[in-house]
Amino acid sequence: MLLAEEAAGRDRANLHTRRKRAGFPTGKTFGDWLEGKSSIPRPTQDALKTLEWVGRRENFCICGPSGTGKSHFAEALGQTAVEAGLSVTWFTIEDLGALVRRHRADDSIARALSRIIRSDLIIVDDIGLLPVSPDAAEGFYRLVDAAYERRSVAVSSNLHPSGFDEIMPKTLATATVDRLMHHAHIVVTQGDSYRFTEATSGQGVKPFS
Repeated sequence: MLLAEEAAGRDRANLHTRRKRAGFPTGKTFGDWLEGKSSIPRPTQDALKTLEWVGRRENFCICGPSGTGKSHFAEALGQTAVEAGLSVTWFTIEDLGALVRRHRADDSIARALSRIIRSDLIIVDDIGLLPVSPDAAEGFYRLVDAAYERRSVAVSSNLHPSGFDEIMPKTLATATVDRLMHHAHIVVTQGDSYRFTEATSGQGVKPFS
């Protein structure tokens, strides 16, 4: 019993460490995900939750209008991966720009990327809301190139990847999308924003007592 408790404690500590290192923004999981309200087909949701695509080093792109659950679904997949013993790293697109700027002075970006792609799953969130800075475009390309056929990359975006040349230089966009989509599962969300729907129906706040 003591050995079992020690092992369980070690597992809990490892889980906490992996979750902290991942850098998830909100802590959303499938526990608060409403499967029936999502426009993602249920069989597709179930298949992605198995994480078999991560084991095959395939990519995942979820794109669609704002408020249709893209970031929530991507983070919940990341949380599921962490709970399954995998390592995950979370970025926004501008985090990658900051990474490039931070390592440009001593030309250490290659070493930084080699550490990042030790993760089993790398998630890049919130592409397409704003034009991508040159540094962020470079960082995104470098990350996708370094991970190509070696690690899984998951991307959430307001734009379909084929439209990334609208927000970043065409040459970089073409090279990035070519590598990203070669082994990728593409899911397109539809419908109205969950946030706006809740706001207009009075469900976004608790009523005054």
